Amino acid sequence: MTKSGSQALAHLDVFVGEWILEARFPGDHPAPGADGPQVRSRFEWALDGQFLLQHTEVPIPEVPDSLTIVSTDPETGAYTQHYYDSRGVARLYAMTLSGGVWTLTRQSPDFSPLDFEQRFTGTFSQHGTVISGVWEKRFNGAGWEHDFELNYRKAR
Repeated sequence: MTKSGSQALAHLDVFVGEWILEARFPGDHPAPGADGPQVRSRFEWALDGQFLLQHTEVPIPEVPDSLTIVSTDPETGAYTQHYYDSRGVARLYAMTLSGGVWTLTRQSPDFSPLDFEQRFTGTFSQHGTVISGVWEKRFNGAGWEHDFELNYRKAR
């Protein structure tokens, strides 16, 4: 792996650990993690630190559990997040992490059809223990619409 790829992997250490998630949906939709069961997400290194895994378990039957694998391009250090969930959904997101801002963007069909484009923007707190984030969606190239908030609070 080149220096770019190694440095990119080192930047991902900020994620390692267990996080508690809270989602806030517009309107009357229930918010997993707010007043109900606790949603947990765990980030850990795999395969000698070459990939970052994220396991998210949601104790709400209608919300899928998920697994993500973050990889880096060995030459450029660019990130890709591979997303899989308990519904059988598989997606690829372009990922960035720069200046305390984490982004995920899906604008092309991949393993599943692209009914709408998606993007997540999460901002790390000064001490790296909270990520304040929002998911947005876009249909047919129109403007981005707020989908829901997703916040992470580091548990350990």
